[in-house]
Order: sequence, then C-alpha cells, then structure tokens
Amino acid sequence: MGECANYPSLAGRCVFITGGATGIGAAMVEAFSRQQSRVAFVDLDLAAAESLCDRLESDTGTRPWFQQVDVTDVSALQNSIRLAVNNLGPLQALINNAANDRRHSPAEVTPESWRDCMAINLDATFFAAQAAAKIMSEASSEARKQGGSIINFSSINALLGPSNMPGYVAAKAGIVGLSKALAADYGEADIRVNAILPGWVVTQRQLDTWLTPEAEADWMEQVSLKQRLLPEEVANLALFLAADDSRMITGQSFTIDGGRT
Repeated sequence: MGECANYPSLAGRCVFITGGATGIGAAMVEAFSRQQSRVAFVDLDLAAAESLCDRLESDTGTRPWFQQVDVTDVSALQNSIRLAVNNLGPLQALINNAANDRRHSPAEVTPESWRDCMAINLDATFFAAQAAAKIMSEASSEARKQGGSIINFSSINALLGPSNMPGYVAAKAGIVGLSKALAADYGEADIRVNAILPGWVVTQRQLDTWLTPEAEADWMEQVSLKQRLLPEEVANLALFLAADDSRMITGQSFTIDGGRT
C-alpha cells in the first residue's frame, strides 16, 4: 500500500474501538493512533492487546488506552466506554468491530447458542452505540460542535447469505438496518451512524482457519480486483467515516470487497 491520507480533524479526537487487539480492529487502533487520535479499545485477548500497545507506544510515543472486556457483558462494555472518556476526554467516534464468525449449521443451533451469537454480533453493537450516543449528546457545547460518528461493522455475508452461519448472517444483516435506524434517531444530536461491510479480509485468523490456497483461488475468481483485501484498507475507510470529511454522510452502508458483490 502507498501513503494514505492524513485527516487533520482526527488529531486529538477520542475514538473507542471494540475488538481492537487483532485483525481489522488492530489495524484501526494503529491507523487512528498514527492520525494522533486519542485511542481507546477493548478486547478479550490481553496478550495481543498489550503487544499492540507496546509497539504503538514505541512507534508514536503515545500508548492507546486498553481494557480487557467481554463485550457481551453490556454493563462492563458501557462502563468501559465511560471510563475511557473519563481518561481521554469527550468521545467523538465509536467503532463497533467486535464479532465472532464461527461456522454453525442450522441443525446444531440451540436457543442458547443463538443468543450467544446475537450477543456478540448484534447486541454489543446496539448497547455500545446507546452509551456512546448518550455521552456524545451530553458533552460540552464545544465538543458537540464537532459532532460524533458511530461506525458499525456488518459484512458482505449479510448480502450473500452463505451457508453454515445463519446466526452470523442474521446479525450482520441486522446491523445494516440498525445503523439506518440509529442514524435517524441520533441525527438531531449531529451524530452520524454508518455501516461498513467488508469482504474476505486477510487477517491472521482467516489465514489460520479458513483462507486455504484453494479457497483463496476460488475467491479471486469471484472478485473484480484480483488482490488480497488487507485490514489496513478497511481501516482507511473507517478513518474517512470518523473524520469531518464525511460530516454529511449518515445512514449509509459501505461495501469494501474488491468487487465481490
């Protein structure tokens, strides 16, 4: 990748990211840190998070704020957002990235596993947005002038409907509708809400689990741009949606998949 855009409006801006220790989340933590944003993130993977914080502190001179949190614990998640704001200042951007795309056949789904799937892939997005919007709308008049941005991660699986992941697909489709609804609810407070629908992003987890040479060859036949989609490229889209450059964009869904859909 070549040199990417710099967004002056992101400098000093408080950004809270869920699922920020690895993959796309880690790429966003790094991207916002390099924009000189004040970055907070949560994740369950303590070792990966600490390693990322150590590296970014060495590279940028500033250590991201991190707390180990299970985002399916709504109280812990919302408290973490408030704690980050107490440490870093007014919240201007929330990025709901945490998810679990574990494969599951319809026959094996139980009421408990269905609720678990919704808890991580849909519920956490709503309740984080609820807390963030309250904080943004109650901020000082100076902070409110900057508005707020909530970015929710969906997936192109919501459009394609692949087999063996009905709960995940349902949740990610729900995020598209949720983002549209919250954009209408929060617009009067100058809070924008948009969704990002990534394609098959080449993260270490995907390489370790699903992205075999055969699967990648099949994917390349289906996309227009015959290149791997990298976490950093998804992070670049999140930068734009959090910056003032997108201040009149809300209620929209942005697909980044190399032309698969």
